[in-house]
Amino acid sequence: MNTLFPIFVKAEQLHTLIVGGGYVGLEKVTALLASSPQATITLVAPDIRDDIRALAAQTPNLALLQEPYQVDHLAGKDLVIAGTNDKAVNQQVQQDCKAHRILVNVADTPALCDFYLSSVVKKGDLKIAISTNGKSPTFAKRFREVLEEILPDSLQETLDNLTAIRNQLKGDFVQKMEKLNEITKVLK
Repeated sequence: MNTLFPIFVKAEQLHTLIVGGGYVGLEKVTALLASSPQATITLVAPDIRDDIRALAAQTPNLALLQEPYQVDHLAGKDLVIAGTNDKAVNQQVQQDCKAHRILVNVADTPALCDFYLSSVVKKGDLKIAISTNGKSPTFAKRFREVLEEILPDSLQETLDNLTAIRNQLKGDFVQKMEKLNEITKVLK
């Protein structure tokens, strides 16, 4: 049973640490910036891929530290993603985060994660996060591809229209919700 509580965080208001400069580090940096281009990110690793360096050269809010991870790297961080190819380092990051009460994701190790990174469908302002409770990121990715294909690009226009309607509605919260529910019945 999937007991995860889904949330969307305002990553641009957080400072994220990514530990690992290989392919997984690149994947996590790219995903975070694709969703939140203004997110502040620090990536630390003894070796950093050239494509991460190229991305950092174009992204002022992405700082690179070419050095081994140390607990001091957690200072001022709100969220941590560990994705090294060294299980001992990943486990140390997780233990340090627990001690500092910082949420952590350890790539490919669900038991060490406080949260999972979802596969995301994006159509304008609509975002749908897909989770398999850490069991199969590949399935989540394929399902995302299916949803991206079947959801029309015109959804943004629908969202904009509903926002305009919501802003014009009078009454208390319950009255507004009832009216919006009535209007959106056509989406069934």
